[in-house]
Amino acid sequence: MHDVLIIGSGAAGLTLALSLPDSMKIAILSKNLLTEGSTFYAQGGISAVLDKSDSFESHIADTLDSGAGLCIEDVVRNVVEKGPEAIDWLIKAGVPFTREDSHSDKHIEGTAGLHLTREGGHSNRRVAHAADASGRAIETTLVSKVKAMKNITLFEHHIAIDLITTRKLQQSEQQRTQRDNRCIGAYVLNTQNDKISTFQAKFTVLATGGASKVYLYTSNPDGASGDGIAMGWRAGCRVANMEFMQFHPTCLYHPHAKSNLITEAVRGEGGRLLLPNGSSFMDKFDPRGELAPRDIVARSIDHEMKRLGIDSVFLDISHKSKDFLLDHFPNVYAMCRKFGYDMNKEPVPVVPAAHYTCGGLMVDDAGQTDLNGLYAIGETTFTGLHGANRMASNSLLECVVYGQSSSKDIAKRFESVNNQTYDIPDWDESRVTDSDERVVINHNWDEIRRFMWDYVGIVRTSKRLQRARNRIEMLLTEIDEYYSNFKVTSDLIELRNLAEVARLIIRSAQKRKESRGLHYTLDYPDSDPNLEKINSILDPIRRSSIRK
Repeated sequence: MHDVLIIGSGAAGLTLALSLPDSMKIAILSKNLLTEGSTFYAQGGISAVLDKSDSFESHIADTLDSGAGLCIEDVVRNVVEKGPEAIDWLIKAGVPFTREDSHSDKHIEGTAGLHLTREGGHSNRRVAHAADASGRAIETTLVSKVKAMKNITLFEHHIAIDLITTRKLQQSEQQRTQRDNRCIGAYVLNTQNDKISTFQAKFTVLATGGASKVYLYTSNPDGASGDGIAMGWRAGCRVANMEFMQFHPTCLYHPHAKSNLITEAVRGEGGRLLLPNGSSFMDKFDPRGELAPRDIVARSIDHEMKRLGIDSVFLDISHKSKDFLLDHFPNVYAMCRKFGYDMNKEPVPVVPAAHYTCGGLMVDDAGQTDLNGLYAIGETTFTGLHGANRMASNSLLECVVYGQSSSKDIAKRFESVNNQTYDIPDWDESRVTDSDERVVINHNWDEIRRFMWDYVGIVRTSKRLQRARNRIEMLLTEIDEYYSNFKVTSDLIELRNLAEVARLIIRSAQKRKESRGLHYTLDYPDSDPNLEKINSILDPIRRSSIRK
């Protein structure tokens, strides 16, 4: 029995764990190694108003503009105004942000002297970073602090199968319809010994990241399969804005360059997007050129690739000195060199790739979901901050702000939650067998990602969406049957979640009869002013069984 069960070990989950009172017994689950999540691979940085020439109002206005009319302004203001505090907390935790004088031995306290860069959608330099590996710096710093905490137990290579709720434990239909439903933990698979355990907790927190792995090409690590969104949905939580999947404009194009992102800060420092003949093209799509919001840049690249029948466009920052590139982008420079490209001498080929899930489980300002005892933070959620498109580097800010807000709310409610333990049945494997048809999982996984890329990608149509809907409904039936008859594995768990999230994305996209932000459809190419401020909310299919 734990006080708090945190499913996920990225910036949001670790911030929460470190912000909770050290008197609480906390468990953190990680699907793989603690650091193997999206936070670790984030390059750009974390946005906050830290310069005297900047202002909260400017950051708020930029975020609202990027969100294309669907941000919740009160949420944006709350997160933006907590930005400096969040950066200061990370600095005190030991995160080595880059300073203006990066070669100075002088230690400067607080946020003073931080080197700030500018990214797409921002009207000012307000992105604090640790060279071009900000996520790695944040993740490794927070992991080292968590490992030193005696009240926190870490469970690597543990993947949650499903949430456990009091309603699922009730025997009669009358009991199942009672309104006092509460999350009391999760069933969890240890992938190193294939044992399934029950993790019971007073509070459960989903911090599992996004779902970009639902697409064929993505900048995300393999674990981004939408687990938290799918588990929360099955437990009875609403989701919103799942049609808004952000495609990062610039991933390195190379047959062996899996998930290699080229940070937006390269364009922030003067990088230009070029066609194969060397001509630039972004100015004809948006007056902000390369610094337009990500949806515009990604769609512009996609347009040019399809128009010309080319495999990629090119990103050129060769006009900068090698010393500048090594100082600002040492990891990106090394990665490009690894694949045979020298940023200092030539443009590098780039393509868009699925990058960030702007929708998710609906939560309040404290990260509470519709289900008592269940919180969700980070990319798993819909908070109202991002609207129809996330502005660069607002995501890590959201992780820290909501991790701290959730910790305060859990601490406040902790004493009012009784110490009752529940008689939870063990995971039932009495009627299942080991599968001798693993090819089914591999085939379905590949098929989902391919038709999501082709039919529900950067540019959509009603016909493509209906084709995708037909395919996902059929595949979900196959997957449910497979799940009911064979022992669970990590691949099966992820496939089941991935398929559920794919259906949520498709359903949400079918509901939005307009083009807005990251959702662009040829059948409704214009934005509908009547849909301003109307977010796409889906009510869940409520399920009562524990197994199946």
